[in-house]
Amino acid sequence: MPEIPDQFPETADDLETETLDVETRAIRTLNDHLRQTFSGGRVVMTQGVQALTDDTISRVFKAVRGFDDFTPDNDPYQTHEFGMFDLDGQRLMFKVDAYDQNLEYGSPNPADPSVTTRVLTILLASEY
Repeated sequence: MPEIPDQFPETADDLETETLDVETRAIRTLNDHLRQTFSGGRVVMTQGVQALTDDTISRVFKAVRGFDDFTPDNDPYQTHEFGMFDLDGQRLMFKVDAYDQNLEYGSPNPADPSVTTRVLTILLASEY
C-alpha cells in the first residue's frame, strides 16, 4: 500500500516546484524576486513602453509584478524568465536575462547571484 504524505502541496505550483532541481529552483526564485519586487537586478523598459502614459506604465509594472500565468509553452525550463500579457489592447512582454557582473556575457552560473546581474526588460510585443 503506498504511503500517504503528511502534507499535500497547497497548489499545483508547489507540486511543480518540488520536482525542480536545486539550480532551476534557485534561478526561478531569483527571477521571481526581481520580477515581483524590481530589486535584485536591473529593470529596463523599451522606448515603446516609455512612450505610454504614466498611469499605463504603472499598470504595466503591476501586471509584470503580479504575473503568474507560467505554462509549459511560455516557461519550458520552469525558470519564470518570460511572460506575455495584454493591457489596454496592447500585448506586452517581459524577459529576465542573466548576465555576468560586467553585463558583457551570459552569467557563468545564473543560480549564483554573486556572479550574476539579472536584467528584467519590459517591452511591447510589437517591438520584438
